[in-house]
Formats: sequence, C-alpha cells, structure tokens
Amino acid sequence: MKRNFVGTALLMAIPATLSALVAYNLGQSVAESGPGASVPAGQSEAAVWTDARLVQHDSDQALIAGSRQTAITRAVARASGAVVGINVLEVRQVRRWSPWGDDPFFQHFFGDQVYTQQVQELGSGFIISPDGYVLTNDHVAGNATQITITMTSGEKYEAKLVGSDMLSDIALLKIEGSDFPYLPLGRSDDIIIGEWVIALGNPFGLFEVNDKPTVTVGVVSATDMNLRAQEGRVYRGMIQTDAAINSGNSGGPLLNSLGEVIGVNAVIYTPNQGNIGLGFAIPINRVKTILSALKEHGKVEREFWTGLSVQVVDRRIARYFGLDQVRGLIVTRVVRNSPGDRAGCQVEDIILEARGERIDDEYTLIAILDEAQEGEEIPLTVFRQGKKLELKLRLERRSI
Repeated sequence: MKRNFVGTALLMAIPATLSALVAYNLGQSVAESGPGASVPAGQSEAAVWTDARLVQHDSDQALIAGSRQTAITRAVARASGAVVGINVLEVRQVRRWSPWGDDPFFQHFFGDQVYTQQVQELGSGFIISPDGYVLTNDHVAGNATQITITMTSGEKYEAKLVGSDMLSDIALLKIEGSDFPYLPLGRSDDIIIGEWVIALGNPFGLFEVNDKPTVTVGVVSATDMNLRAQEGRVYRGMIQTDAAINSGNSGGPLLNSLGEVIGVNAVIYTPNQGNIGLGFAIPINRVKTILSALKEHGKVEREFWTGLSVQVVDRRIARYFGLDQVRGLIVTRVVRNSPGDRAGCQVEDIILEARGERIDDEYTLIAILDEAQEGEEIPLTVFRQGKKLELKLRLERRSI
C-alpha cells in the first residue's frame, strides 16, 4: 500500500516539475526580449519590443497560411495559368420576324426574309501542350470566323481553328508560340462519385475583367449520364457535378484534386442561365480519341455504314405500330447485302436500343457506332410486329 502511494506521488510530481520548468523558460524568454532587456545601441526598449512582436506575428501568419493550403488550392495554383478566355465572332443567318410567319403568299411577294448577322460570343478553354494547342467546345468556336484567346497574363492571341467535331462538341485551336503553361490530361475511367472536382472558366465574361479564371468547387454527382442530343450534338457518358458551371464556362476544364483534367465542361441544366447544381462535362478519355483525329485530319472520319435509312419515331408512328412510348428509329430502307441486311433488319423495324442504350434519335445511334471498332458486332433491340427481337449489326467500312 505504501509503495503504491509513493508511486502515485511521483507521477503527480512530474507534471508539476515540467510546468515549473516551462514557466521558468517562458519567463526568461520574455525577460530577455521584453521591456527591461538589454537594448542595442541606438534603439529604444519600445522599438526592440515592437520588433520582437512583429517577428512573432510574421511567424504566426506563415503558420496560418501554411495550414490553409489544401490539395484544391494547390491544384488551382498549378492550373490557372493554362486556362484561357475565348472571344469569337460568328456570321449567322437570321430570319427576320414576320407577322405572317411562314405564309407562302407573303414569301412569294416579299421573298425569304433572311439576312446575315455578325455575332460575338464568349467561352472558355485550356492549353493542353506547351506549343499552344487549346481545347474547347465546338459550340464555342466551331463556327467562328475570328477567335481571340486571352491569357491570365493579359496577353491576347489570334487563334486558328485546327479542327472541330459537332457530334462530340469538341474543338481544337492553335496559338503561335512556345513554352505555354498547359494542363495534363488525366483519366475519366476511374472517377469516384463524391470526389472533389474543380471547374475553371470564364462565366459571363468575368475573365475579361481581371484576366483570371473563376474557380468553383464541388463533387462528382454522377457518371455515365446520357443526355438528349442538342442541335446535332450528342452528350453520352457525361460526368455530372454540382461545381457551379454557368454561361461562359463551356469549354473550360473540370479538374480532379491532383490538378488533372478529367472532363471538358459543356452543358448546364438551368431555367434562368444560372447554376442550379446540374452541370455536365465530357469525359476526357472520349476527348483524347477525338483530339488525335482533329490534329491529323481536322475532323472525325465516320466511315462506318449500315445500309439502313431511318426516321425518328413520332407520336403518329408510335400509335400506328403499338409502341407504348414515343422513342426509337424506324427503318425506312435496307440496302441489299449491306451490314444491316445481313443483320436481319427489315423495313418497319423500330430500333429501340443499341449496345443496351436507349435510342431516341439518329445522333445517339451514330455516336454509339462511332465509338465501336471495325468488325465489332453491335447488339440491337428492335420492335417488329408487336415483339422485341435481338439482332447483331457487324460494323464495316464502306468500300470505295
């Protein structure tokens, strides 16, 4: 019992002794640097004390600044210099408004009221190589007659359109120069739902105000999202994020926390041109295949043929053939000895799915075929005489 008591007393004495030593050293430090300490020649006690406090303040600030650095702030610092603002001029055909609409009588006497108009648009982009290749969306720069790139340094460059692909909504530009900052292209096949992502760009033209991209942060909300085609552009396998993407962000990069590009910001769902947490980016793995074709040919060659002529199913067709939904493509013609003919397709077949994906229009089917390899068999689900059938369409290139 006595031995235990002695042990306890020693344990209690150790912290007290350490506290006394710390207090003594602290007092010595204050005494040495505070008022009353030895003062160098030409300096007052107040000046010495103030200098000591400033040194301590700077040290504290450095510690705080270091603690504020995160993977996201480091990624932004590395990436910002390679993000650019894009201003374009397009020449568009505009139909003049008429109170008679498309009345043929009015058009007979007054002609087709169409005129050309020069339109200025803006968007975002990012440099992908030190020799000045710039990636953006087709809907940003694909039809431009003049393209101006603005760097974070404030420098402006006239850009050349190397190539563009409307279907995938990707455009490749080139500016003259060397040693440009650029972004590394990452991978989009190992994205984790819920991981942090960073969107950079030029929303509402704010890049022009201070020559810096706007940064927003969110997470990956979903992957492999298939959206409806818009003006001939097909958005399949998209990355959904709640990082704020607004008008003007199109063409900017979506980064992971390592600062690698995993997507190209392209589409927002919004009722008012503002962010509501529904933004979509084109996966960078798909973009890589498009880029090589644009560099080499200026366009994407889509040489596969099916021998099928199709038409989008409307309500009248769906009702006539007994479909419970208005969707799919109805086959209107099958070329003899074509891949479609050998697959067993017939006129009035309605293609509902290809490779397990729902088909709503011809652009979706084209995009699915475009991602396949020559000789690959694409499973088709068709609706024929009230029943669903499974066919296999073998892809072939059209013989010259």
